[in-house]
Amino acid sequence: MDSKSTAETAGKVLRCKAAICRNPGEPLVIEEIEVDPPKAFEIRIKILCTSLCHTDVTFWKMNTGPAAVFPRIFGHEAVGVVESVGEHVEEFIVGDLVLPVFLPNCKECRDCKSEKSNVCSIFKNKRSPDMPRDNTSRFKDMKGEILHHFLWVSSFTEYTVVDTAHAVKISPEIPLDKACLLSCGVSTG
Repeated sequence: MDSKSTAETAGKVLRCKAAICRNPGEPLVIEEIEVDPPKAFEIRIKILCTSLCHTDVTFWKMNTGPAAVFPRIFGHEAVGVVESVGEHVEEFIVGDLVLPVFLPNCKECRDCKSEKSNVCSIFKNKRSPDMPRDNTSRFKDMKGEILHHFLWVSSFTEYTVVDTAHAVKISPEIPLDKACLLSCGVSTG
């Protein structure tokens, strides 16, 4: 990533394109959106490659219940590069190649330290359609309307913001089209 572009965008709201689902079952619409800078323990990622998972389709069709939250930006299988980091982020730096992942790993709780579990006991009960620590969104449309996150990833956008518990650094040697499948397919089996 070009350090000049990072210096120009770090800490600022970015404008980019995203595929937005405004209502259940309706076609996604490409719109310009605003993406806030990352807050504490968050990173903003430039999405390089994303894919469609059946889970996206399932939630796209939902029109009732607590998971039926719209408008929203779907996508949770992706690979990207860290564009900027928020306060207290030590494990990621600008330019790192990362997988945003929906299964969190706080690296501190008993379950995350265990070799037998991949269900974080700190973040597992968070049901917010937005960021896991403060339940707010980092996305707005050009009219100022909040756009909700999907599975704490939202990769159907050029830039997204994820909590550090929802990101994993990977080797740049992995082909991007293969790497994006790891963020969901491998973790769910």
